[in-house]
Amino acid sequence: MQLSYWEQKSWFTDVDFTIVGSGIVGLNCGLRLREKFPNANILILERGILPQGASTKNAGFACFGSASELLDDLKTHSEAEVLGLVQQRIEGLAQLRETLGDVQLEYKQWGGYELFTKEDRELYQNCLEQLPYLNDLLRPLFKQDVYRIASNDLGFNKIQQQLIFNQFEGQIDTGKMVEGLLHKAYSLGIKVLNNCKVTGFESRADGVLVAMNDFTFRTRNLCIATNGFASQLDIPMVQPARAQVLITKPIKNLKVKGTFHLDKGYYYFRNIDNRILLGGGRNLDFKGEETSRMEETALIQNELERLLKDVILPNTPFEIDLRWSGIMGVGSQKKPVVQQLDSNVYCGVRLGGMGVAIGSTVGRALADLIGD
Repeated sequence: MQLSYWEQKSWFTDVDFTIVGSGIVGLNCGLRLREKFPNANILILERGILPQGASTKNAGFACFGSASELLDDLKTHSEAEVLGLVQQRIEGLAQLRETLGDVQLEYKQWGGYELFTKEDRELYQNCLEQLPYLNDLLRPLFKQDVYRIASNDLGFNKIQQQLIFNQFEGQIDTGKMVEGLLHKAYSLGIKVLNNCKVTGFESRADGVLVAMNDFTFRTRNLCIATNGFASQLDIPMVQPARAQVLITKPIKNLKVKGTFHLDKGYYYFRNIDNRILLGGGRNLDFKGEETSRMEETALIQNELERLLKDVILPNTPFEIDLRWSGIMGVGSQKKPVVQQLDSNVYCGVRLGGMGVAIGSTVGRALADLIGD
């Protein structure tokens, strides 16, 4: 494709900062760059018509980790590291709420629950026994107990009678989150172009040459915020991880209210618009879900439907309305990768399924890699 003189002049000439990815990280990176460089020419390139990774495809959990998830993290991370991860998630959620406000986000702090199946008795008992330890560990951050025991009053079936309740967990509307971030970016003169897939880049003395399917252009700085797609740009520290989701049609008199975790967080569900949104199942086929292909599989979708029918809504008729998948970025550690890759090339990736919680601060940290 040959660009016209006007297209080159308006969008691809004298670009100070090019950001790859218009999700929560990329947009927050752009907003922070505008704070630092009020007169800079900032361009965001998005491969899809909407953010193509997970920013508009996730479940909208404003969370920092269920009890079993944190205990599992403590097997491979020190107490200080886990505390640092939780602190980062708290700060990220606070930053997101400050940036957009609770009305735009439709933020609801209805709390979060962790459920345990009948087969998970050992995990269940261990979590109950470790609750005092977890509350002591997290008390410096929250100044009070985070987790407590709750009864199964919502009609869930085939689970342990007691649930673990987290009063600090909330939920948001991720579509409205991205709408709000895009509106802020546009209002500040940040250019966002969709259907622009970056295929490679090359650092040069005068900046960075950015290649797309049809043409190349030069930018002074390049910020990569593609998370699960980062490996396609030869960033080896992050691997794609697909998350499959479904949502029901509206259900009359739906009693489920809040966010819910099951099986160490590998399954998760919530209420939204009188519907149940349910996702997860990556643990059924870890290898198969290490992909950037946005498809659904019968193995996982059938298990999600079984959980709906047998566990979540055992006595309630429902119909599936939509199914979709999103691509997360994961790695051997849960700490995100925010670093300089080359001369004038930077990345903020590997959010580990916590994009809502840490995307704002990762995006700002990515922008702050670039000196004044």
